[in-house]
Amino acid sequence: MSGTANSAGLSLADKINHLFRTVVPAGRGSYSTEEAAQAISARGVSISGSYIWLLRKGQRDNPTLRHLAALAEFFGVPPAYFFDDEVTEKVNTQLKLATALRDTRVRSLALRADGLSPASLDALLTMVNEARRIQNLPAGNDVPAHADRRATSTADPAEPKA
Repeated sequence: MSGTANSAGLSLADKINHLFRTVVPAGRGSYSTEEAAQAISARGVSISGSYIWLLRKGQRDNPTLRHLAALAEFFGVPPAYFFDDEVTEKVNTQLKLATALRDTRVRSLALRADGLSPASLDALLTMVNEARRIQNLPAGNDVPAHADRRATSTADPAEPKA
């Protein structure tokens, strides 16, 4: 795998670093490269923290499929995350949702909105979009305002397993 950016604009190093930033154990900070290496090695795939560090820095960009599969398993993502842009995009969207739902206020807002009429949901989305505009935050147009909430996945939005 090349370290150059793919069509999604993310290199292997970008993808690995994104996983380290977003797949975080409950109640603490991110995994260290050493923690990841120890956990992966304990599962039977020999890898060092320094090798993961080199991958994260883009100084190594051609890991074995076994290493990629072990990293994917550690972070709870499919191995295709590292080489299929569609899978990367889908997983990153799921990780963004899981990250947002870690915030109790975001989770509470989402749960309280459940059961509201489509018109009420549209009104809430309008208010949230306006608040984001006032605070100079990105629009966050991941889900169109007219999306039917029943059509979305009912999968548990819990953090991916580490």
